[in-house]
Formats: sequence, structure tokens, C-alpha cells
Amino acid sequence: MTRTVLLAAACIAFAPAAAQNGGGAAPAPKPPACASEQHRAFDFWVGRWDVYPAGSDKLVAHSLIERLYAGCAIRENWMPLTGGGGGSLSAFVPEEKAWRQTWIDSSGARVEFKGEASPGRMVLTGWWPGVLGGGKGATVRMTYTREPGGAVRQKGETSVDGGAHWQPSFDFLYRPAATP
Repeated sequence: MTRTVLLAAACIAFAPAAAQNGGGAAPAPKPPACASEQHRAFDFWVGRWDVYPAGSDKLVAHSLIERLYAGCAIRENWMPLTGGGGGSLSAFVPEEKAWRQTWIDSSGARVEFKGEASPGRMVLTGWWPGVLGGGKGATVRMTYTREPGGAVRQKGETSVDGGAHWQPSFDFLYRPAATP
């Protein structure tokens, strides 16, 4: 008798949901929130890297780039062999149709970058207080490019005149790490 009562109660409780569903299969699951092509545009940077100045075989840093939070963010952990480290959190912002990156490092620097992606390329730009030393800031533009053989190149440039003229700042080649 108890089993019959429980079965009847379950049927009554779930009848409205089954009726809304047409009595058939469950509704199709919603696609992941960050599965669009735009959200995947910076995935070429994801990996475990050994970092070298472009054109050199002198290792200067290790970098771990991870896709996190169901693909909604990319986190960087920059680990130089000398000096302090830092990291960034990057995400595509659909309302802006743009990428945003926040960089924070061990010197206390915090920089907000904004940019856009094209296939195999990401360009991020932001104002970096004190980047030129002596409290002198500049606009910094970073260009990430997928290179042949699986490497990623990150070129940095600075401008003190609002982007009218750019000076090279750094040029790194991220190669897949030799050891995991």
C-alpha cells in the first residue's frame, strides 16, 4: 500500500513537467555560455610554454596559459627566471564585442587591456602607468600571433603620443615547454 501511495504521489508531482514537455523527451540542453567562435579566438595561446626573446635561444621565462571556467576565461601565469612574476585574466565580452585582459604583477602594476582577435592573432592595448620608468606611463600594444610549428609570438610596443608613433618594447617567442 505504501509503495502505491508513493508512486501515485510521484506521478502527480511530475505530471506538470511532463505536460509542458509534451510528455516526451527532456528539453535540449542549453549550449555552454562561452562556446562561440569569439570565445575560442585566443585558445591558440593556451598551453605550457618556454619563453625566449625572438631570435634567441636564451630561455627567459616559463608561462602557463590555461582556459578556465567552462571556456569563459584564459588565465596566464608568467614565471620569469629572474625578477618578479605576474599574470593575467582574459575574456571575451560579448556586449563590447571585444576582449578584455587584466594584468597584475609582483611590482604592483595593474593594467587593463582591450582588444580584438582575428584568426591566429590577438591585439590588446592599454595604458600602463610607469611602464617607461620614473613614473612615466605609455600606451602599450601587445600583438600575439600563432607561428608555424606551434609557437606563439608576443610583440609589445609603446606609444607616448596616443598611438601616433610606436616604439618596440619586447618581442617574445613562446615555444611549447620542453618538460611538462
